[in-house]
Amino acid sequence: MRAIWKREFQAYFQSVIGWLFLAVTLAFYFLYFYVYNLSYGYPYISYSLNAIAFIFLVTVPVLTMRILAEERHARTDQLILTAPVSVGKIVLAKFLAPAAVFSIAVAVIALSPLLLGRFGTIPYAESYVAILGFWLYGLTCIAIGIFVSSLTESQVIAAVLTFIALFLGYMMDGITQTISSGGNLLTRILGCYNLTAGLEQLTNGRLDYTAVVYYASMMVLFLFLTAQSIQKRRWSVSRKKIGMGIFNTGFCAAAVALTVIVNLTAAALPTSVTVLDCTSAGLYSITESTKRIISSLEQEVELYVLASETSGDEQLAATLAQYRELSSNIQVTYVDPAVSPNFYQKYTQDPVSSNSIIAVCKDRSKVIDYSEVYETEVDYQTYSSVTIGYDAEGKLTSAIQYVTNEDMQTVYAVTGHGESSLSGRFKESIEKMNLGLKDLNLLVEDAVPKDCQALVILGPTSDFSKDDAEKVKNYLADGGKAFITTQYTEESMEHFQSILTDYGLQINNGMVVEANDGNYYQNPMYLLPQISYDTVTAEVSDAYVFAPYAQGLTQLQEDDTISYTELLSTSEQAYIKADVQNMTGFEKEEGDLTGPFLIGVSVADTTSHAQLLVYTSTMMFTDEADQQVSGKNAALFASSIRSMIAESDASGLIVIPVKPYTLESLVIAQGTILLTGFCSVIAVPLALAAAGILIWMRRRKA
Repeated sequence: MRAIWKREFQAYFQSVIGWLFLAVTLAFYFLYFYVYNLSYGYPYISYSLNAIAFIFLVTVPVLTMRILAEERHARTDQLILTAPVSVGKIVLAKFLAPAAVFSIAVAVIALSPLLLGRFGTIPYAESYVAILGFWLYGLTCIAIGIFVSSLTESQVIAAVLTFIALFLGYMMDGITQTISSGGNLLTRILGCYNLTAGLEQLTNGRLDYTAVVYYASMMVLFLFLTAQSIQKRRWSVSRKKIGMGIFNTGFCAAAVALTVIVNLTAAALPTSVTVLDCTSAGLYSITESTKRIISSLEQEVELYVLASETSGDEQLAATLAQYRELSSNIQVTYVDPAVSPNFYQKYTQDPVSSNSIIAVCKDRSKVIDYSEVYETEVDYQTYSSVTIGYDAEGKLTSAIQYVTNEDMQTVYAVTGHGESSLSGRFKESIEKMNLGLKDLNLLVEDAVPKDCQALVILGPTSDFSKDDAEKVKNYLADGGKAFITTQYTEESMEHFQSILTDYGLQINNGMVVEANDGNYYQNPMYLLPQISYDTVTAEVSDAYVFAPYAQGLTQLQEDDTISYTELLSTSEQAYIKADVQNMTGFEKEEGDLTGPFLIGVSVADTTSHAQLLVYTSTMMFTDEADQQVSGKNAALFASSIRSMIAESDASGLIVIPVKPYTLESLVIAQGTILLTGFCSVIAVPLALAAAGILIWMRRRKA
């Protein structure tokens, strides 16, 4: 067996075929690698691997056409039929030879993530799972090519038939969609020969064992059929041949049936067993928070997906499958809009897009429009929409909590004093917790409404009236909760300050300048405060939060009835610039108040049960600041609001943050791009092709 493999492997490099295969495969790969990964800076090599999957339609027929057809044409196949080595071992050796040639190309490709790692953050796990998928797909194509080569003595016919076979497998997804977008028995049967489905799963960042099993079983099946094809020729025309033919056909049918059973068994296993999420952001995983909520469901929730099961979003379908596996009370039903175009009108009169989801429990329902599942932004270089986040879990978990909980709490945001308003991810956090958000104008209302679960005051820029301040004080004296932020203003804030003074807090006029370079980002006023561990800060305690243009809080005096919990603070080197408008630099001057200062603090009144969460940077609760720390500011905000909800209600106020869809683009110097591109796209393939031609010409002359 080893001698056969060695002979076949050497034959590839004693002719032009092996060299040309490597040259073409690497040239196409590195061409797309140059465009996607080097020029555009994408850190994912799966883009390049997916782009060159079509190349096997041409290269594999050329690589495998002679492997058995040539033996049959030259009548040397008689040696195989009479060899002391079993036919199975001969077929395996002949398969391993082109597989080894292909594996050399894959080994070179496997170096590319290491190269990209010099220029930024690379998702290595995703990259090598994608390479695994590419390798398995290529080996399966080679096994098919060897089988076809065993059927004929003509190399040309073998190449043409292999191309047709691989083309059908490559196009099978489109063929089945053309036959029936909703799927039927015929499309399910044809789908068994969808060669690219496993490649798509593995290049999407999921180590899907069903895809691995599919490719492995297809390789074994076609190698087995190859062995049976050779075995059949051992028998001459006789009654014995007829008996052997029946036996051979029955064996082949049994092999096909066994392959189907193996794949059906693998597909029937839960995704928690068969899929390993290798994405850097856990795109295909469900968080522990969601698992706790779903596993404790006592009511049945129906999730209607407005798409056919075969044409729906695959990533969304994978997420829904995990929800279904977590609880028998979760039911997922696909409703094809082409069949039931008005189905959604039972639950909403607003138009919804395809792939939207409707969560229903008894008489309550909530629509998750497909446009909300993915977070996008505009790329101003191409003026196109770019996906930056995946929020299926966040939306689904929120919707399920909403339809199973009839009691909706309300948060009021004070207006009328130049306050900022919640927007973007911060407003979305309120919505995900299924809290109502209403504006409150204290000039109009006689008091804070009794249904106010928490009061939000976001950085007023003009002072409260004495009456407005008293309304807030009365609300807190009755055990109210308040989330308060401050921001620098030149106006007197006497009445607003009095609300904090009642709880022993003093706002120091001016802005904090941080002198410790480990506690700011780029600018000494862009604070990265020290985080003290507490239930409020637990989710961000091992990361940074970003607090630009913060003021400094100090505690006026100790009070036995009030407890203070430090959340965020500056270093001792920090100081306050009081005259911000006339600042000429960040240097500390005589008279500047020295830190440390509180940037965030939790205050609890043990007598009235009032609770205040005070942060001295209003800008930290904006999307712009939140993006600097990958959503940690939004996580702190959600945790702060959750801490003010009564304990009996807070258990359901889970906010699953948006999962980042991609890593940051790589930054590569233009000279490096050009040099790497020239070497990989032109120099290396040309050198391989030249080596092959040179060896072929020398052997021909000899």
